[in-house]
Amino acid sequence: MKYHQIDRQLFIKNRAKFTAQMKPNSVAIFNSNDIYPVSADSTLPFAQHRDIFYLSGADQEESILLLFPDAPYENLKEILFLRETNEHIAIWEGEKLTKERAFEVSGIKNVIWLKDFEKTLFEIMTYADTIYINTNEHYRATVETETREARFVKWWKEKYPAHQVAKSNPILQRLRSVKELEEIDLIQKACDITEKGFRRVLSFTKPNVTEYEIEAELLHEFVRNRSKGFAYTPIIASGNNANVLHYIENNQQCKAGDLILFDVAAEYANYSSDMSRTIPVSGRYTERQRAVYDAVLRVKNEATKLLTPGTLWKQYHIEVGKIMTSELLGLGLLDKADVQNENPEWPAYKKYFMHGTSHHMGLDTHDYGLLSEPMKANMVFTVEPGIYIPAEGFGIRLEDNLVVQESGEPFNLMRNIPIEAEEIEHLMNS
Repeated sequence: MKYHQIDRQLFIKNRAKFTAQMKPNSVAIFNSNDIYPVSADSTLPFAQHRDIFYLSGADQEESILLLFPDAPYENLKEILFLRETNEHIAIWEGEKLTKERAFEVSGIKNVIWLKDFEKTLFEIMTYADTIYINTNEHYRATVETETREARFVKWWKEKYPAHQVAKSNPILQRLRSVKELEEIDLIQKACDITEKGFRRVLSFTKPNVTEYEIEAELLHEFVRNRSKGFAYTPIIASGNNANVLHYIENNQQCKAGDLILFDVAAEYANYSSDMSRTIPVSGRYTERQRAVYDAVLRVKNEATKLLTPGTLWKQYHIEVGKIMTSELLGLGLLDKADVQNENPEWPAYKKYFMHGTSHHMGLDTHDYGLLSEPMKANMVFTVEPGIYIPAEGFGIRLEDNLVVQESGEPFNLMRNIPIEAEEIEHLMNS
Protein backbone atom coordinates (compact mmCIF):
# COMPACT_ATOMS: atom_id res chain seq x y z
CA MET A 1 0.00 0.00 0.00
CA LYS A 2 1.17 3.51 -0.76
CA TYR A 3 -0.47 5.07 2.29
CA HIS A 4 1.01 5.21 5.77
CA GLN A 5 -0.25 2.52 8.13
CA ILE A 6 -3.44 3.50 9.95
CA ASP A 7 -3.46 3.13 13.74
CA ARG A 8 -5.20 -0.19 14.44
CA GLN A 9 -7.14 1.43 17.28
CA LEU A 10 -9.52 2.80 14.64
CA PHE A 11 -10.46 -0.71 13.51
CA ILE A 12 -10.68 -1.99 17.09
CA LYS A 13 -13.15 0.83 17.84
CA ASN A 14 -15.15 0.11 14.69
CA ARG A 15 -15.49 -3.58 15.55
CA ALA A 16 -16.60 -2.72 19.09
CA LYS A 17 -19.30 -0.40 17.74
CA PHE A 18 -20.54 -3.06 15.35
CA THR A 19 -20.57 -5.99 17.77
CA ALA A 20 -22.41 -3.88 20.37
CA GLN A 21 -25.39 -3.86 18.01
CA MET A 22 -25.42 -7.56 17.13
CA LYS A 23 -28.14 -9.92 18.38
CA PRO A 24 -27.23 -12.35 21.18
CA ASN A 25 -25.31 -15.44 20.11
CA SER A 26 -24.79 -14.26 16.54
CA VAL A 27 -21.93 -14.32 14.02
CA ALA A 28 -21.10 -11.71 11.39
CA ILE A 29 -18.96 -12.49 8.35
CA PHE A 30 -17.37 -10.09 5.88
CA ASN A 31 -15.56 -11.01 2.68
CA SER A 32 -12.96 -9.14 0.68
CA ASN A 33 -13.60 -8.23 -2.93
CA ASP A 34 -12.49 -10.38 -5.83
CA ILE A 35 -9.77 -9.42 -8.24
CA TYR A 36 -11.83 -9.02 -11.40
CA PRO A 37 -10.59 -10.43 -14.74
CA VAL A 38 -10.40 -8.39 -17.93
CA SER A 39 -9.50 -11.14 -20.41
CA ALA A 40 -6.66 -13.64 -20.96
CA ASP A 41 -4.58 -13.29 -17.77
CA SER A 42 -5.27 -9.56 -17.29
CA THR A 43 -7.05 -8.24 -14.20
CA LEU A 44 -8.32 -4.94 -12.88
CA PRO A 45 -6.37 -3.39 -9.99
CA PHE A 46 -7.60 -4.74 -6.67
CA ALA A 47 -9.94 -2.55 -4.62
CA GLN A 48 -10.89 -3.76 -1.18
CA HIS A 49 -14.49 -4.11 -0.02
CA ARG A 50 -15.01 -1.11 2.22
CA ASP A 51 -16.85 -2.99 4.97
CA ILE A 52 -14.08 -5.49 5.75
CA PHE A 53 -11.57 -2.64 5.54
CA TYR A 54 -13.66 -0.49 7.92
CA LEU A 55 -13.74 -3.30 10.48
CA SER A 56 -10.23 -4.74 10.13
CA GLY A 57 -7.88 -2.61 8.02
CA ALA A 58 -7.12 -5.74 5.95
CA ASP A 59 -6.44 -4.44 2.45
CA GLN A 60 -5.85 -7.57 0.40
CA GLU A 61 -7.81 -10.12 -1.58
CA GLU A 62 -9.04 -13.50 -0.28
CA SER A 63 -9.64 -12.24 3.25
CA ILE A 64 -12.57 -12.99 5.58
CA LEU A 65 -13.44 -11.33 8.88
CA LEU A 66 -15.55 -13.25 11.41
CA LEU A 67 -17.05 -11.62 14.52
CA PHE A 68 -18.69 -13.72 17.27
CA PRO A 69 -18.80 -11.60 20.44
CA ASP A 70 -20.72 -14.21 22.48
CA ALA A 71 -18.41 -17.09 21.55
CA PRO A 72 -17.76 -19.54 24.41
CA TYR A 73 -14.01 -19.29 23.84
CA GLU A 74 -11.92 -16.14 23.57
CA ASN A 75 -10.10 -17.27 20.41
CA LEU A 76 -13.42 -17.47 18.51
CA LYS A 77 -14.66 -13.94 19.29
CA GLU A 78 -12.91 -12.37 16.30
CA ILE A 79 -10.94 -14.09 13.58
CA LEU A 80 -9.25 -12.82 10.44
CA PHE A 81 -8.83 -15.46 7.73
CA LEU A 82 -6.09 -14.81 5.18
CA ARG A 83 -4.66 -16.55 2.17
CA GLU A 84 -1.51 -18.30 3.35
CA THR A 85 1.58 -16.53 2.06
CA ASN A 86 4.91 -18.14 1.18
CA GLU A 87 8.18 -17.39 -0.59
CA HIS A 88 6.77 -18.17 -4.03
CA ILE A 89 3.86 -15.72 -3.59
CA ALA A 90 6.26 -13.09 -2.25
CA ILE A 91 8.44 -13.40 -5.36
CA TRP A 92 5.62 -13.37 -7.92
CA GLU A 93 3.00 -11.13 -6.30
CA GLY A 94 4.81 -9.24 -3.57
CA GLU A 95 4.43 -9.15 0.18
CA LYS A 96 1.15 -10.42 1.65
CA LEU A 97 0.01 -10.17 5.25
CA THR A 98 1.66 -12.59 7.64
CA LYS A 99 -0.15 -13.47 10.86
CA GLU A 100 2.10 -11.10 12.80
CA ARG A 101 1.63 -8.26 10.32
CA ALA A 102 -2.13 -8.81 10.22
CA PHE A 103 -2.26 -8.30 14.00
CA GLU A 104 -0.27 -5.06 13.67
CA VAL A 105 -2.73 -3.79 11.05
CA SER A 106 -6.01 -4.95 12.58
CA GLY A 107 -5.50 -5.64 16.28
CA ILE A 108 -7.03 -9.11 15.74
CA LYS A 109 -5.05 -11.73 17.65
CA ASN A 110 -6.46 -14.87 16.04
CA VAL A 111 -5.36 -14.96 12.40
CA ILE A 112 -6.04 -18.25 10.59
CA TRP A 113 -5.12 -19.30 7.07
CA LEU A 114 -8.08 -19.39 4.70
CA LYS A 115 -7.76 -23.11 4.01
CA ASP A 116 -9.07 -23.73 7.53
CA PHE A 117 -12.08 -21.44 7.20
CA GLU A 118 -14.78 -24.10 6.59
CA LYS A 119 -13.55 -26.28 9.45
CA THR A 120 -13.46 -23.31 11.85
CA LEU A 121 -16.85 -22.06 10.72
CA PHE A 122 -18.39 -25.49 11.30
CA GLU A 123 -17.33 -25.37 14.95
CA ILE A 124 -18.62 -21.82 15.34
CA MET A 125 -22.00 -22.61 13.78
CA THR A 126 -22.59 -25.31 16.39
CA TYR A 127 -22.55 -22.53 19.01
CA ALA A 128 -24.31 -19.71 17.13
CA ASP A 129 -28.01 -19.13 16.42
CA THR A 130 -27.86 -16.26 13.88
CA ILE A 131 -25.54 -15.16 11.10
CA TYR A 132 -25.25 -11.61 9.81
CA ILE A 133 -24.81 -11.56 6.04
CA ASN A 134 -23.44 -8.51 4.27
CA THR A 135 -25.57 -7.42 1.32
CA ASN A 136 -25.22 -4.20 -0.67
CA GLU A 137 -28.27 -2.06 0.14
CA HIS A 138 -26.90 1.37 -0.73
CA TYR A 139 -29.60 3.51 -2.35
CA ARG A 140 -27.46 4.02 -5.49
CA ALA A 141 -26.35 0.39 -5.84
CA THR A 142 -26.93 -1.49 -9.10
CA VAL A 143 -25.02 -4.77 -8.85
CA GLU A 144 -24.89 -6.99 -11.94
CA THR A 145 -21.72 -8.93 -11.14
CA GLU A 146 -21.85 -11.74 -8.59
CA THR A 147 -19.45 -10.73 -5.84
CA ARG A 148 -17.38 -12.89 -3.52
CA GLU A 149 -19.76 -11.85 -0.74
CA ALA A 150 -22.79 -12.99 -2.77
CA ARG A 151 -21.19 -16.36 -3.53
CA PHE A 152 -20.48 -16.85 0.17
CA VAL A 153 -24.09 -16.06 1.13
CA LYS A 154 -25.36 -18.62 -1.37
CA TRP A 155 -22.94 -21.26 -0.08
CA TRP A 156 -23.69 -20.54 3.58
CA LYS A 157 -27.49 -20.75 3.15
CA GLU A 158 -27.12 -24.18 1.58
CA LYS A 159 -24.70 -25.40 4.21
CA TYR A 160 -26.51 -24.05 7.30
CA PRO A 161 -30.23 -23.66 6.45
CA ALA A 162 -31.44 -24.00 10.07
CA HIS A 163 -29.75 -20.81 11.32
CA GLN A 164 -31.48 -17.45 11.50
CA VAL A 165 -30.32 -14.68 9.16
CA ALA A 166 -29.76 -11.01 9.99
CA LYS A 167 -28.41 -8.10 7.93
CA SER A 168 -25.15 -6.25 8.57
CA ASN A 169 -25.95 -3.40 6.24
CA PRO A 170 -28.40 -1.38 8.39
CA ILE A 171 -25.86 -1.38 11.23
CA LEU A 172 -23.03 -0.36 8.92
CA GLN A 173 -25.12 2.34 7.21
CA ARG A 174 -25.46 4.08 10.57
CA LEU A 175 -21.96 3.43 11.88
CA ARG A 176 -20.04 4.33 8.73
CA SER A 177 -22.02 7.52 8.17
CA VAL A 178 -20.73 9.05 11.43
CA LYS A 179 -16.95 9.37 11.19
CA GLU A 180 -14.36 8.85 13.87
CA LEU A 181 -11.81 11.67 14.14
CA GLU A 182 -9.16 9.39 12.61
CA GLU A 183 -11.39 8.95 9.58
CA ILE A 184 -11.91 12.68 9.20
CA ASP A 185 -8.12 13.08 9.26
CA LEU A 186 -7.83 10.53 6.42
CA ILE A 187 -10.48 12.31 4.35
CA GLN A 188 -8.65 15.57 5.06
CA LYS A 189 -5.47 13.97 3.71
CA ALA A 190 -7.31 13.01 0.52
CA CYS A 191 -8.60 16.60 0.22
CA ASP A 192 -5.07 17.98 0.75
CA ILE A 193 -3.76 15.79 -2.08
CA THR A 194 -6.64 16.99 -4.27
CA GLU A 195 -5.62 20.57 -3.49
CA LYS A 196 -2.08 19.90 -4.71
CA GLY A 197 -3.42 18.52 -7.98
CA PHE A 198 -5.82 21.41 -8.53
CA ARG A 199 -3.18 24.06 -7.88
CA ARG A 200 -0.92 22.27 -10.35
CA VAL A 201 -3.49 22.35 -13.16
CA LEU A 202 -4.29 26.01 -12.54
CA SER A 203 -0.78 26.87 -13.68
CA PHE A 204 -0.82 24.22 -16.44
CA THR A 205 -4.13 25.05 -18.14
CA LYS A 206 -4.14 27.27 -21.22
CA PRO A 207 -5.88 27.35 -24.60
CA ASN A 208 -5.36 24.24 -26.79
CA VAL A 209 -4.31 21.84 -24.01
CA THR A 210 -6.42 18.69 -23.99
CA GLU A 211 -8.63 17.38 -21.25
CA TYR A 212 -6.55 14.20 -21.04
CA GLU A 213 -3.34 16.18 -20.58
CA ILE A 214 -4.94 17.86 -17.58
CA GLU A 215 -6.05 14.43 -16.32
CA ALA A 216 -2.44 13.24 -16.58
CA GLU A 217 -1.19 16.22 -14.55
CA LEU A 218 -3.69 15.46 -11.81
CA LEU A 219 -2.88 11.74 -11.71
CA HIS A 220 0.85 12.45 -11.48
CA GLU A 221 0.35 14.80 -8.54
CA PHE A 222 -2.00 12.42 -6.74
CA VAL A 223 0.23 9.36 -7.02
CA ARG A 224 3.38 11.22 -6.01
CA ASN A 225 1.57 12.09 -2.76
CA ARG A 226 0.83 8.46 -1.80
CA SER A 227 -2.63 8.23 -3.35
CA LYS A 228 -3.61 5.28 -5.56
CA GLY A 229 -5.04 7.93 -7.86
CA PHE A 230 -8.57 9.13 -8.53
CA ALA A 231 -11.28 8.46 -5.95
CA TYR A 232 -13.70 7.99 -8.87
CA THR A 233 -13.61 8.27 -12.67
CA PRO A 234 -12.49 11.85 -13.32
CA ILE A 235 -14.62 14.41 -15.15
CA ILE A 236 -12.65 17.09 -16.99
CA ALA A 237 -15.29 18.70 -19.16
CA SER A 238 -14.49 21.74 -21.29
CA GLY A 239 -17.11 23.86 -23.04
CA ASN A 240 -20.43 22.14 -23.66
CA ASN A 241 -19.05 18.84 -22.32
CA ALA A 242 -19.82 20.27 -18.88
CA ASN A 243 -23.52 19.87 -19.63
CA VAL A 244 -23.11 16.08 -19.69
CA LEU A 245 -23.23 15.35 -15.98
CA HIS A 246 -21.12 12.19 -16.13
CA TYR A 247 -18.81 13.13 -18.99
CA ILE A 248 -15.69 10.95 -18.65
CA GLU A 249 -14.18 10.78 -22.15
CA ASN A 250 -11.77 13.65 -21.37
CA ASN A 251 -10.54 13.65 -24.96
CA GLN A 252 -11.29 17.15 -26.26
CA GLN A 253 -9.13 20.22 -26.78
CA CYS A 254 -9.79 23.11 -24.40
CA LYS A 255 -10.61 26.22 -26.42
CA ALA A 256 -9.93 29.85 -25.61
CA GLY A 257 -12.89 31.49 -23.92
CA ASP A 258 -14.40 28.22 -22.71
CA LEU A 259 -14.77 26.98 -19.14
CA ILE A 260 -13.56 23.62 -17.81
CA LEU A 261 -15.70 21.86 -15.24
CA PHE A 262 -13.67 19.57 -12.98
CA ASP A 263 -15.29 16.85 -10.91
CA VAL A 264 -12.15 15.07 -9.83
CA ALA A 265 -10.48 14.14 -6.56
CA ALA A 266 -7.90 11.92 -4.91
CA GLU A 267 -8.34 8.96 -2.60
CA TYR A 268 -6.06 8.23 0.33
CA ALA A 269 -5.98 4.94 2.27
CA ASN A 270 -9.31 4.00 0.60
CA TYR A 271 -10.95 7.21 1.82
CA SER A 272 -12.38 9.54 -0.81
CA SER A 273 -12.45 13.23 -1.42
CA ASP A 274 -14.89 14.73 -3.95
CA MET A 275 -14.20 18.11 -5.55
CA SER A 276 -15.80 20.18 -8.29
CA ARG A 277 -14.34 23.42 -9.63
CA THR A 278 -14.91 25.37 -12.85
CA ILE A 279 -12.10 27.43 -14.34
CA PRO A 280 -11.63 29.61 -17.47
CA VAL A 281 -9.35 28.13 -20.15
CA SER A 282 -7.97 31.60 -20.95
CA GLY A 283 -7.50 32.58 -17.31
CA ARG A 284 -10.39 35.08 -17.13
CA TYR A 285 -14.14 34.58 -16.78
CA THR A 286 -16.38 36.54 -19.14
CA GLU A 287 -18.96 38.82 -17.52
CA ARG A 288 -21.74 36.26 -18.11
CA GLN A 289 -19.63 33.31 -16.93
CA ARG A 290 -18.71 35.24 -13.80
CA ALA A 291 -22.35 36.10 -13.05
CA VAL A 292 -23.35 32.43 -13.23
CA TYR A 293 -20.23 31.37 -11.30
CA ASP A 294 -20.99 33.75 -8.44
CA ALA A 295 -24.60 32.55 -8.35
CA VAL A 296 -23.49 28.92 -7.98
CA LEU A 297 -21.01 29.93 -5.27
CA ARG A 298 -23.73 31.76 -3.33
CA VAL A 299 -25.96 28.67 -3.50
CA LYS A 300 -23.08 26.51 -2.25
CA ASN A 301 -22.36 28.86 0.64
CA GLU A 302 -26.01 29.08 1.69
CA ALA A 303 -26.57 25.34 1.31
CA THR A 304 -23.54 24.69 3.51
CA LYS A 305 -25.14 26.56 6.40
CA LEU A 306 -28.10 24.15 6.32
CA LEU A 307 -25.95 21.08 7.12
CA THR A 308 -26.70 20.90 10.83
CA PRO A 309 -27.64 18.10 13.25
CA GLY A 310 -31.32 17.18 12.99
CA THR A 311 -31.69 18.27 9.36
CA LEU A 312 -33.48 15.80 7.10
CA TRP A 313 -31.85 15.20 3.71
CA LYS A 314 -35.12 15.50 1.78
CA GLN A 315 -36.13 18.80 3.41
CA TYR A 316 -32.59 20.12 2.93
CA HIS A 317 -32.88 19.64 -0.82
CA ILE A 318 -36.22 21.45 -0.89
CA GLU A 319 -34.61 24.45 0.84
CA VAL A 320 -31.64 24.41 -1.55
CA GLY A 321 -34.11 24.35 -4.46
CA LYS A 322 -35.62 27.61 -3.19
CA ILE A 323 -32.18 29.23 -3.00
CA MET A 324 -31.32 28.05 -6.51
CA THR A 325 -34.66 29.28 -7.88
CA SER A 326 -33.92 32.77 -6.57
CA GLU A 327 -30.50 32.79 -8.27
CA LEU A 328 -31.90 31.53 -11.59
CA LEU A 329 -34.50 34.32 -11.53
CA GLY A 330 -31.68 36.81 -10.97
CA LEU A 331 -29.76 35.43 -13.95
CA GLY A 332 -32.82 35.66 -16.22
CA LEU A 333 -32.84 31.91 -16.80
CA LEU A 334 -36.27 31.62 -15.14
CA ASP A 335 -39.13 34.08 -14.87
CA LYS A 336 -41.96 34.31 -12.35
CA ALA A 337 -44.36 32.47 -14.66
CA ASP A 338 -41.95 29.50 -14.85
CA VAL A 339 -42.01 29.25 -11.06
CA GLN A 340 -45.76 29.82 -10.66
CA ASN A 341 -46.58 27.12 -13.21
CA GLU A 342 -43.92 24.61 -12.16
CA ASN A 343 -44.58 20.92 -11.60
CA PRO A 344 -43.98 20.24 -7.88
CA GLU A 345 -42.51 16.85 -8.81
CA TRP A 346 -39.96 18.54 -11.10
CA PRO A 347 -39.61 22.21 -10.06
CA ALA A 348 -38.63 24.86 -12.59
CA TYR A 349 -35.06 25.12 -11.30
CA LYS A 350 -34.44 21.49 -12.33
CA LYS A 351 -34.12 22.63 -15.96
CA TYR A 352 -30.72 24.09 -15.04
CA PHE A 353 -29.84 22.13 -11.86
CA MET A 354 -31.05 18.57 -12.24
CA HIS A 355 -28.96 16.63 -9.69
CA GLY A 356 -28.85 16.53 -5.90
CA THR A 357 -26.84 18.97 -3.80
CA SER A 358 -25.30 16.66 -1.21
CA HIS A 359 -24.44 13.05 -0.49
CA HIS A 360 -22.59 11.23 2.31
CA MET A 361 -18.87 10.79 1.70
CA GLY A 362 -16.11 8.68 3.23
CA LEU A 363 -14.77 5.25 2.34
CA ASP A 364 -17.03 5.40 -0.70
CA THR A 365 -17.45 8.57 -2.71
CA HIS A 366 -21.20 8.05 -2.34
CA ASP A 367 -20.83 6.72 1.16
CA TYR A 368 -23.18 4.90 3.51
CA GLY A 369 -25.93 6.85 5.22
CA LEU A 370 -29.67 6.38 5.71
CA LEU A 371 -31.30 9.37 4.04
CA SER A 372 -34.50 9.00 6.06
CA GLU A 373 -32.64 9.70 9.32
CA PRO A 374 -31.55 13.15 10.58
CA MET A 375 -28.05 14.45 10.04
CA LYS A 376 -25.61 14.03 12.92
CA ALA A 377 -22.34 15.62 13.98
CA ASN A 378 -19.27 14.11 12.27
CA MET A 379 -21.17 13.06 9.18
CA VAL A 380 -19.31 14.19 6.05
CA PHE A 381 -21.30 15.56 3.12
CA THR A 382 -20.53 17.07 -0.24
CA VAL A 383 -22.20 20.33 -1.22
CA GLU A 384 -22.24 20.58 -5.02
CA PRO A 385 -24.74 22.89 -6.70
CA GLY A 386 -24.44 23.55 -10.42
CA ILE A 387 -26.02 25.54 -13.23
CA TYR A 388 -25.92 24.00 -16.71
CA ILE A 389 -26.75 26.09 -19.77
CA PRO A 390 -26.32 24.12 -23.04
CA ALA A 391 -27.66 27.06 -25.05
CA GLU A 392 -24.74 29.19 -23.82
CA GLY A 393 -22.12 26.44 -24.16
CA PHE A 394 -21.06 26.06 -20.54
CA GLY A 395 -21.95 24.55 -17.19
CA ILE A 396 -20.64 25.40 -13.72
CA ARG A 397 -20.45 23.14 -10.67
CA LEU A 398 -18.70 23.90 -7.38
CA GLU A 399 -18.23 21.31 -4.65
CA ASP A 400 -16.65 21.09 -1.23
CA ASN A 401 -16.57 18.40 1.48
CA LEU A 402 -18.07 19.38 4.83
CA VAL A 403 -18.08 17.84 8.32
CA VAL A 404 -21.30 18.46 10.26
CA GLN A 405 -20.55 20.04 13.67
CA GLU A 406 -22.45 19.79 16.97
CA SER A 407 -23.16 23.51 16.67
CA GLY A 408 -22.37 26.23 14.16
CA GLU A 409 -21.47 25.88 10.50
CA PRO A 410 -19.90 22.71 9.10
CA PHE A 411 -16.12 22.40 8.91
CA ASN A 412 -14.89 22.66 5.33
CA LEU A 413 -12.25 20.03 4.53
CA MET A 414 -11.58 21.87 1.23
CA ARG A 415 -11.16 25.30 2.80
CA ASN A 416 -7.67 25.63 1.28
CA ILE A 417 -8.66 24.74 -2.29
CA PRO A 418 -9.15 27.93 -4.34
CA ILE A 419 -12.79 28.62 -5.18
CA GLU A 420 -13.28 32.41 -5.32
CA ALA A 421 -13.18 33.60 -8.93
CA GLU A 422 -10.59 36.30 -8.22
CA GLU A 423 -8.17 33.83 -6.63
CA ILE A 424 -8.52 31.38 -9.51
CA GLU A 425 -7.87 34.13 -12.06
CA HIS A 426 -4.90 35.38 -10.05
CA LEU A 427 -3.32 31.92 -9.81
CA MET A 428 -3.89 31.22 -13.51
CA ASN A 429 -2.23 34.48 -14.54
CA SER A 430 0.64 34.69 -12.03
